[in-house]
Amino acid sequence: MNELKGVHHVTAITSSAEKIYDFFTNVLGMRLVKKTVNQDDIQTYHLFFADDKGSAGTDMTFFDFPGIPKGRHGTNEIARTSFRVPGDAALAYWQKRFDRLKVKHEGVKTQFGKKTLPFVDFDDQQYQLISDETNRGIASGTPWQKGPVPLEHAITGLGPVFIRIGDFDYFKEVLEKVLLFKETAQEGAFHLFEVGEGGNGASVIVEKNGSLPMAQQGFGTVHHVAFRVEDRAALEEWIERMNRIGLATSGYVNRHFFESLYTRVAPGILFELATDGPGFMGDEPYETLGEKLSLPPFLEPKREAIEKMVRPIDTVRSTKEFTKE
Repeated sequence: MNELKGVHHVTAITSSAEKIYDFFTNVLGMRLVKKTVNQDDIQTYHLFFADDKGSAGTDMTFFDFPGIPKGRHGTNEIARTSFRVPGDAALAYWQKRFDRLKVKHEGVKTQFGKKTLPFVDFDDQQYQLISDETNRGIASGTPWQKGPVPLEHAITGLGPVFIRIGDFDYFKEVLEKVLLFKETAQEGAFHLFEVGEGGNGASVIVEKNGSLPMAQQGFGTVHHVAFRVEDRAALEEWIERMNRIGLATSGYVNRHFFESLYTRVAPGILFELATDGPGFMGDEPYETLGEKLSLPPFLEPKREAIEKMVRPIDTVRSTKEFTKE
C-alpha cells in the first residue's frame, strides 16, 4: 500500500477574499499561486497560498462563500493549521512582526518538543507557526523569494493539523487502521499521529474533547484537510482500499491542479487525498503565478459569466518590489 506522504493542503473559509489576500501576502509572506473559483460553486473565489513554487504540502487555500455566517469553534472540528518556519530564531522574529502588525498571538509555547507561536487572523481563524529546529521527517518547501519576509525566517510549508474530536477511540481507529498513521506521543488530551516519513509536515495532533459544543462551519473555520499521495495510481489504490473497508467516498475527482478523493471520516471532519501533481504552473508562468483568474478547462467556456459573478481582485505582484523587514 502506498502510504500517505503528509499534509497536502488545508482549505478554510474566509469572510473576505480581499482581506485574506492582504493577510497572507503582506503579513505572512506566502505566495498566491492560484486565483480560481470553487469548482462546485463558481460564484465563490478559491485562493491558493503556498511556497515559492506552489509545492504540494505548502498550500493553505480559502473559499469566500457569499452570505455564509461566522463559524463557531468547538468539538468535531479541524481546529488549527500550522505553518513551518526554519528554526526557533524565526519565532522570535515573528513575535516581533506580529506585535508590529497588530496580529493577535499567544507568545511562544512548546508542544511535543517543538517551539510554536499560535495566532489568529481577522476572522478568528486559528493558526500556529512551528519551528523545524529539531524536526526530522518529510522536507519542507521553498520560501517565497520575492516576498516581504527575510528568507531565513520565512514560512516554508504546512505543519501539523489540529483536530478536536469527541469520540477519540473511533477517530484513532480511522487514523491507524484506515489511513495508516501511527501514534507517536501524547501530552494530556493531545495525541500526536504521524504518517510516511513523519515530522512536522506529516503530522496530525488530535485533541480528545467531548465537553465543548459541536463546532459550526462558517467563515473563520477550516473546510477540509488534504493528504498527499504520489500520483493517480496511488490514488486509485486508496479508492479501492476505502471501498473495500466500506468508507463512503466521493470517488475519483479531477481538480485539474491535482486529482482527489474525499471522505467524511467523522462528524464535521472532511478529509481529502490529493496527488502531488500536476501542480499550478500549467496555465501560468512562474513569474506571474496567481495574477490572473485561472479556470480549469471545463469552466473556461463560462469565463465571461464567471468574471461577472466574482468581483475583480488586484493580485499583480510581479511589477512590485516588497521590502523585506
